Amino acid sequence: MRHILVMNPKGGCGKSTIATNLASWHATRGDHVALADFDPQGSSIDWVGLRPLDAPPIVGVPAFEDGLRAVPRNADVVIIDAPARAHGREITELVRRAETVLVPVLPSTIDMRAAASFINELGEVGRLARQQAKLAVVANRIKENTLSFDELDAYLRKLSIPYVATLRDAQNYVRAYARGLGVFELPHYLAWQDWEHWKPLTDWLDSPASRP
Repeated sequence: MRHILVMNPKGGCGKSTIATNLASWHATRGDHVALADFDPQGSSIDWVGLRPLDAPPIVGVPAFEDGLRAVPRNADVVIIDAPARAHGREITELVRRAETVLVPVLPSTIDMRAAASFINELGEVGRLARQQAKLAVVANRIKENTLSFDELDAYLRKLSIPYVATLRDAQNYVRAYARGLGVFELPHYLAWQDWEHWKPLTDWLDSPASRP
């Protein structure tokens, strides 16, 4: 059973969007997927509740209540949607549950500064320092050919950890969420650009580089 943790203590950086779309991607491949929501707002759990009956199944786990106890034993992958404002021991406990950690970062000065502080904090977590879990960053909600994206891109390229994808700011994520779907489940003519943006991330997740 693989555990992929999506976390950044700054609210509004798109953790739930990435977590739900990761769950959708795995489900469309035939994996048994559990989506564990540690955020009391429950955005990922709400999304599972909107999911059509004929869509590939995903089990929603309200982890903000009981942790990972309700994760089915037959799950192939568990996507963990971390809460905002997690720090210290809470970060250590969340990382302890994962083999892969993804940090989404938005293209703004405030978000880059917050990410720099958080990544430094993650570097002190023993499991990551010992390479028992792999860490990567994702540029999220980007608009290409803008100064803000250029600044974020330059910052992320300077990090000593993998910078694996740039995900665009698109209404497809809103459309998909409202229907309990991921962008991978939207028609090709609507979502092909988003599929291309996700491919570097999904290729990395499929590679040995993303696992301890």
